[in-house]
Amino acid sequence: TLLMMGRRTDAVDSVPCGNIVGLVGLDQVIIKTATLSDVEEAFPMKAMKYSVSPVVRVAVEPKNPADLPKLVEGLKRLAKSDPLVLCITEESGEHVIAGAGELHLEICLKDLKEDFMNGAEIRVSNPVVTFRETIEGIDDPDSNGVCLSKSPNKHNRLYIYASPLPSELPTAIEDGRVTPRDEAKARMKMLRDEYGMPEDAAKKIWCFGPDGTGANLLVDRAKAVQYLNDIKDSCVAAFQWATKEGVLCDENMRGILFNIHDCSLHADTIHRGGGQIIPTCRRALYGAQLMAEPRLVEPFFLVEIQCPEATVGSIYSVLTRKRGHVFEETQRPGTPMFNVKAYLPVQESFGFTADLRSATSGQAFPQCVFDHWSTMTGNPLDPSETVAVLVKEIRVRKGLKEVVPDVGNYYDKL
Repeated sequence: TLLMMGRRTDAVDSVPCGNIVGLVGLDQVIIKTATLSDVEEAFPMKAMKYSVSPVVRVAVEPKNPADLPKLVEGLKRLAKSDPLVLCITEESGEHVIAGAGELHLEICLKDLKEDFMNGAEIRVSNPVVTFRETIEGIDDPDSNGVCLSKSPNKHNRLYIYASPLPSELPTAIEDGRVTPRDEAKARMKMLRDEYGMPEDAAKKIWCFGPDGTGANLLVDRAKAVQYLNDIKDSCVAAFQWATKEGVLCDENMRGILFNIHDCSLHADTIHRGGGQIIPTCRRALYGAQLMAEPRLVEPFFLVEIQCPEATVGSIYSVLTRKRGHVFEETQRPGTPMFNVKAYLPVQESFGFTADLRSATSGQAFPQCVFDHWSTMTGNPLDPSETVAVLVKEIRVRKGLKEVVPDVGNYYDKL
């Protein structure tokens, strides 16, 4: 047990209640936050909930390959030291750091290089923004948008269609107001009365996804299907997989309600195991997403800018150039300073501070914080749209084929 005394630490034998102490030797078992107790029944303290989410990512690699173990260890220590930062190792072996914004990432990388890697040189990719995939929805999806997928052995068929979740619901799920742990009846009433979700869908929610807590739902709307509960686990596994890597560009899905419309399953258990159902269900989910007008969703910052009256015009021109949208402008009483509030796409925010300072001769002070997700206009499947070019860039960066797969790849004929 240690007491922090400015720059030095003093060992102490015991500490009375209400003081802050340091403990040595626990870093192997604690990742971000934990509650220490010598009683087994102790209730853990709640982890902190942040109003921002890590939407800007960079890939890092050591300049000298011999420093790779240092980098791996450094990333572990960085993840422990900053409760918001996410350190991910992709399937391709790439090390990714995700932070709340350009400045946050800059500080994390400085700490990683100087403190956790003892000054070893690292190579950093350009910042990459995390997107989400959603759907616009079509009329009568249960008749026009049903995707049929057959299992590899051709003995099982799944019919699934996708529809958008009510507009406020994805945010409510992300904020923790609606969770998979809620009591089923109370949740059904809440979804029906507050969000206008159909009762038959709200009653039979199988799971949330991705990661069991995301803002997509899988719902059983099939009528009198034999053996359906036997394949529930396989369908849930496929749903988690599909919602984590959407069909457009392998990004998480958001705000999609997947409905199991009907199934025809083999009577013999051995012919409807996980190996048959999981890939089939995933293909059906992808097909349903493509048939329901898929869209790309981008994150937005809320930008607060403090500036003198003379520079307001320059601020508007910089924001317009960056696809920003001003929604509030107020003058501080008794001062010549103005407060400008605007929404700015995270994708356009790189170099925004520098542009703003040069346009206003350093008189404007911006502050950015993650605010919301917004659906991008345009069809990502139409090559002439700007959003389609963006999807293509993301796919190339991730090593996927340039063109989004066609519905025909997922839709099986009867």
